[in-house]
Amino acid sequence: MRHGNLTWDVIVVGAGPSGSAAARACAEKGLSTLCIEEHGTIGYPVQCAGLLSTSAFEECNVSRASIQNEVSGARMVSGLGGELLFDARTPKAYIVDRTHLDRDMAERAADAGAEFLLKTSVSGIRGSSLLTRGVRGREEFSFRLVIAADGARSSVARMLGLQRPTIYLGGVQAEVPYRVDPRYVELHPNASPDFFGWVIPVSATRARIGLCARERAKDHFDRFITRYGGDCIHLVSGVIPLGVMPQTYGHRTLFVGDAAGFPKPTSGGGIYTGVRSAKHAAEVAAACSTRGIFDDDALRDYERRWKEDFGRELDIGLRALRIRQKMTPEDIDRLCRALNDPEIIETIVEHGDMDRPDALLRKLVLKPALIRSMGVLFASKMRHILKG
Repeated sequence: MRHGNLTWDVIVVGAGPSGSAAARACAEKGLSTLCIEEHGTIGYPVQCAGLLSTSAFEECNVSRASIQNEVSGARMVSGLGGELLFDARTPKAYIVDRTHLDRDMAERAADAGAEFLLKTSVSGIRGSSLLTRGVRGREEFSFRLVIAADGARSSVARMLGLQRPTIYLGGVQAEVPYRVDPRYVELHPNASPDFFGWVIPVSATRARIGLCARERAKDHFDRFITRYGGDCIHLVSGVIPLGVMPQTYGHRTLFVGDAAGFPKPTSGGGIYTGVRSAKHAAEVAAACSTRGIFDDDALRDYERRWKEDFGRELDIGLRALRIRQKMTPEDIDRLCRALNDPEIIETIVEHGDMDRPDALLRKLVLKPALIRSMGVLFASKMRHILKG
C-alpha cells in the first residue's frame, strides 16, 4: 500500500462488479489505482439475484468458476391462467455465485496493479482528498479522480450534494430447496404490483425466489414465497435504483453502476450496464490523466460515452416500466395469453436480449396478434415509447 503524500490517479469507491471493473481497467491503462471497500469481505453481503445474461458475464472477463447453472429460456406465469414458455435451446443466461464472481473480478483488478483497502468507508471529501475511517483508523488520500461505484445509496453522491435516481425498488430473495426445470427462469409479474417476481434455478433441486416492489416488498414476498415451502437456505434483501441521476459526473468524480442509477428498468439487472459504464469511466480517466485536466468539461465525455452505448435502452425501459405499473393483473394475464402465439414466440427467441430489449419491443408492437389481444391503445403507447 502506498503511503505518505502521494496522489492516486484514481480512487474507486466500492468493490462490487462495477468498482472492480473500473479498478482493473484503470490499472491496465497504467493509472495508479486504489479501490476502497466498506465491507471486510468482497462479494458479501450478497444483494443480487445472480442471473446474468451471457453478454453481461462476458463483460466481466473472468473465469467460469462462479457459474452454477445455464438457462436457455423463460416461463412467464400470470397467476390467472395465462402462461408463456420460450426456449432458445442455447444458453442465454448464467446463474452465478455472486460472492465468487465479485471476488474473481477483484482479484483480476489486483493482478492488473490496483490496490484494495477493505473494511474502510468514505467519511468525507475535502477538495481533492478523500477522508476515510476503518480498520486503520482515520486516513486521508489525495486523488486526481474518483470513480464512485458505491451502490444505490451512494455516500459519495450525498457528500457532493448531487441528485439521485428517481425510483427505488426494494428486493427480497430466498434460496430454497425446490424441484424446478433448470433450463428455465420463471417470471411472475403479478407477484408484485409494479415489477415482478422470479424463480431462478440454481440446480434441479434448488432455486432463488424473490421479487421487487416500490412499497411493502417484504409483505408481497411473504405471500409469494408460501407457494414454494418454508425451508430457506439463504435470505437477502437490497435496493435497486431506477432512473439515471441527472448528472453522472462532477467535482472530479464519475458515477458508475448502481451509484449512477444504471440498473435496467425492464429487469433490475445492473451488472451489464455497470461494467460497461466502468470501462467508459476508465477511458475518460486515462484521457484526463494524460491531459492533466479534470474539470467538468473534461468529465462530460463520460456521459456522452455511456449515453451512446446504452442510454436509449435505459430510457425506453423506464417508459415501459411506467406503462407496466399501470397494468392490472387482468391486463398482465391478457398479455401473457397474447404473447403465447407461435409467431411471437419465434420472434422472442430470435430477437430477445436481456440487456438490449429495444429491438425485440420494436418487433412485438407490430404483431397483429398482440394488437388484437391488448388493443390499439396499448400498441400505440408502446410505439410512442420506442419513438421517444
